[in-house]
Amino acid sequence: MTLNWGHKVMLVFLVFVGMMSYLVYRCVKTNYDLVSTDYYKEELSYQQVIDGASRANQLGNKIGITQRGNEIVLQLPNEMKHTSVNGTILFYYAPDAKHDRQIALNPNAEGVQSINSRQFFPGSYTVKVRWESKGQQYYSEEYVTIH
Repeated sequence: MTLNWGHKVMLVFLVFVGMMSYLVYRCVKTNYDLVSTDYYKEELSYQQVIDGASRANQLGNKIGITQRGNEIVLQLPNEMKHTSVNGTILFYYAPDAKHDRQIALNPNAEGVQSINSRQFFPGSYTVKVRWESKGQQYYSEEYVTIH
């Protein structure tokens, strides 16, 4: 059985419609998470982030984040030892907002905080730390891969 040109055109058209339908289906099912749900409000206060990052860069050393077994250890700069510190730690997971975690910053007297890594989905995170000490606000971003 041979196909005449009319059947060939119809076959090409049906393949085209099938591929377009598949692409529309994939586009509808794709999850597009924003970096932040209230990005406009955060953009208005971004100068505070710039100032906090500048202050953090003037400290003697950066924040250290390491993973030891089932713990993520956050070490604040030496200037934060034996001082009152409060703030937040945001573990931002870019591929899926469901895996983001925000934790209260609660370091010990040596400026160290341990966090259980079992609550995290394995992958690469941007760790955004905002803290206040002695009336000054600080901000730092570091990257960590959680296994």
